[in-house]
Amino acid sequence: MTGEIKAIALESRLRKCQNVLTLGVRSNFSDYSPQEADIIRNAAKIYYPSSFYADLFDAMGKRTFPSYHTYKCVQDKIRQTALFELLRIPHPRTRVFYGRRRKNTITDHFQFPFIGKIPRGSAMGRGVYLIQNEDELSSYLSLTHPAYIQQYLPNDRDIRVVIIGHRVVHAYWRITPPNEFRSNVAVGGRVSLEEVPPAALELARHTARTCCWDDVGIDICQVGKDFYVLEANMKYGKEGFRKAGIDYAKLMESMIDKGEI
Repeated sequence: MTGEIKAIALESRLRKCQNVLTLGVRSNFSDYSPQEADIIRNAAKIYYPSSFYADLFDAMGKRTFPSYHTYKCVQDKIRQTALFELLRIPHPRTRVFYGRRRKNTITDHFQFPFIGKIPRGSAMGRGVYLIQNEDELSSYLSLTHPAYIQQYLPNDRDIRVVIIGHRVVHAYWRITPPNEFRSNVAVGGRVSLEEVPPAALELARHTARTCCWDDVGIDICQVGKDFYVLEANMKYGKEGFRKAGIDYAKLMESMIDKGEI
């Protein structure tokens, strides 16, 4: 490989960056060519190593971006909630329910309406349900075990704050579409570039810093004067960047060149 290559990545996130060589993710390490294997072994840092390799690189003392800690919470709402509670990060009241008597136990703790989520593997607003009655609860419970139930905070918008490295690189509002309770762009939410309250930015920075996450989209809801972290998205979309005229690939190229990530 040429001396112009300044960074090595496995996942495809940086494939459009001119200063990155993306090798792809192979579940059998022996499937990399001998030259590729040596590049990986000798690289000071691997960018976007994948969940499969992140803990392996951590075990051998190799640095990664995002951090190993970031990968531990990818699309895992249960772990995120436990971490928020441990760190006293403001978060809607949430409980996880196990066992065959989940339905009765849930209604002992929550009054309709409330939110039910598929706790692992869901993203972009999929797997999120507004549960308003017993029948909807039964339908939700037929889809998942365990049940992840969260307090419903009525709102017509939320805030997405994207932190890369140790700084906020973008923040915007997501406006909920008509007849919908979710604000995700993937389900029709609209990006608004109106100013985001400084308190929301500070909460996002605090959350990323204390959770040891260095590449994350943090979703925040405002209720009155209070702000709550809804969840963290490590596989956030880029529509907010496009709306703001931010070239994501060039941003990442610059941050790599400057040693920020």
